[in-house]
Amino acid sequence: MDPELNYITSNRFYVEMQSTITASFQECSGLGASIETEKFNEGGVNDQQRIMLKGATFDDVTLKRGMTNDIAFLGWASRMFTQLNASGSDISTYRRNINILMFNQAGETVQVWTLIGAIPTKWSGPSFSADGSDVVVEELTISYEGLAVTVNSSPSAASSGSATIHSSGRDTSTGGYFSSS
Repeated sequence: MDPELNYITSNRFYVEMQSTITASFQECSGLGASIETEKFNEGGVNDQQRIMLKGATFDDVTLKRGMTNDIAFLGWASRMFTQLNASGSDISTYRRNINILMFNQAGETVQVWTLIGAIPTKWSGPSFSADGSDVVVEELTISYEGLAVTVNSSPSAASSGSATIHSSGRDTSTGGYFSSS
């Protein structure tokens, strides 16, 4: 193993809401973004195709954890689901920026994915079994409007970079369609 490389294991992550580490999860899946494309041939150019880019879409993120007495995420989902059923409710007040932080073996933050304008879209409670002894697990599925990624490539040296994609296809901090630094 190359001592210069900082290998990361998949079990070193935390989830924070409103800049506070709120809960530990045993699994985080579905993190991803894609850009819809349309391919077409341009008249007179027979050896190439053109690709027109459309809007960015973001995959739902599912968080799984053993149930505890910490109800921050469940409370957030419950309040949103309750208000959604109320007439004239404004769910924009329930949108949150959720950070998924990945750490190296030394406990330094290596990368942060920020789910911009996140909102809970599904909660699944535990399954029970009279003859089982497994920890009960709950799942929370989150949809979000944009994704910002911050990379600290050398946690000890302060070099880092970031990239932001919004659902509008525009990076609001620079006015560009995609930004990385």
